[in-house]
Amino acid sequence: MAMTPLRAVALAGATALALLGTTAPAGATGASTAAHDEQITWQGWSGATLSTGATAGTTVTAAGLTLGTPVGTTVYKDPHTSIRRTWAYGTWTSPLTEVGFGARELIASWNADTPAGTWLQVELQGTYTTGTRTPWYVLGRWASGDADIKRTSVDRQGDRTSSISTDTFAIDNASAGVLLRAYQLRLTLYRDPAKTASPLVRSVGAMSSNVPDRFTVTPSAGHIAWGTELAVPRYSQNVHAGQYTQYGGGGEAWCSPTSIEMVIEYWGRKPSAADTSWVDPSYADPTVDHAARMTYDYQYKGAGNWPFNTAYAASFPGLETKVTRLHSLDEIEHFIAAGIPVVASQSFLASELTGAGYGTAGHLMVVVGFTATGDVIANDPASPSNDAVRHVYSRTQFEQIWLRTKRTTASGGAGSGSGGIVYLIKPTGMAWPQVTDSTNW
Repeated sequence: MAMTPLRAVALAGATALALLGTTAPAGATGASTAAHDEQITWQGWSGATLSTGATAGTTVTAAGLTLGTPVGTTVYKDPHTSIRRTWAYGTWTSPLTEVGFGARELIASWNADTPAGTWLQVELQGTYTTGTRTPWYVLGRWASGDADIKRTSVDRQGDRTSSISTDTFAIDNASAGVLLRAYQLRLTLYRDPAKTASPLVRSVGAMSSNVPDRFTVTPSAGHIAWGTELAVPRYSQNVHAGQYTQYGGGGEAWCSPTSIEMVIEYWGRKPSAADTSWVDPSYADPTVDHAARMTYDYQYKGAGNWPFNTAYAASFPGLETKVTRLHSLDEIEHFIAAGIPVVASQSFLASELTGAGYGTAGHLMVVVGFTATGDVIANDPASPSNDAVRHVYSRTQFEQIWLRTKRTTASGGAGSGSGGIVYLIKPTGMAWPQVTDSTNW
């Protein structure tokens, strides 16, 4: 579990998931009718729909976006190694995309392959409700490996209205009334000028949301996945405590990659023996060590960067992923009923989640099912052993600690909550479940 506070939370040619206001899950007999005051949308581009963007030195194929004839070269000095290296590059810029409401936050995510000698950068330029624009913000410099660059977020980015907190664009003072109305994403693909290998971006998109400040949420009723439990492998982050301090040191710092690895292996993928050959053979579950290394953000100094985790999962053949928010456990039930486990982000005091035995300022775990009475079955990596990872948590308690954006800390102050953040991971040939009347992935 990540003990540092949660980060600030934290359309032609585009596919969109609209999760707006009071919409209930489509076709859900007896689903909760409780109103939700959040607005959430996920909009993205994949495959041939990337052709709606503007290319410069890049080419769109049915498989995705690659470098064509680069527009030139540039020198990148890696801030984490001080190595200066020349790269050929090309860009892709999305259409100006209307959010559909005034958003407080945006989190981009992508699915890509970066062979040796390649990497990519993801940027955002937003348009405020006043019509003015943000600077171009860097949302991530990413490669699936770590031999060419050290994947990294970029600190100290902001203007008078917004800023970037690791992987999250956020309006700094929503009460002032200026919000995000529209945005563009820009991809820059890099390759070694002496080689022909290119990144391949299979999809890119962003979750935009307006989730008001709230300490409590209205419970959902649920019903469709009660009595369903998915056979997700169980891994404990705590058995890795003290391992590889250069990647966070295991234990409480590795909740996100441990959760991701459980879901990757549920789908029948995993790092190869060659991939994990660098891991000390005396360590249990080397695939977890590998996941931590390959999600590590060298600026954040941790393995908890949300889109770096989903991008890692998407680096395995046949998987597609995204970071988004959901409205309720009702919606998670649709994923469980479809056979898709959901990685959820939450924060809580020990007294707020009966049976956990710990408190945390930010933690990821995998929702794998629901009991016959609707309580949450979670693979919680903050457990002393793999055998102890399965937990049953109160539905009401779990929904509160996952969906709220504000919480009372142990000292009596105010802390942040994720506001319903999830990682969604599934095989590419499998349909996403419809969780609202207007869902369109």
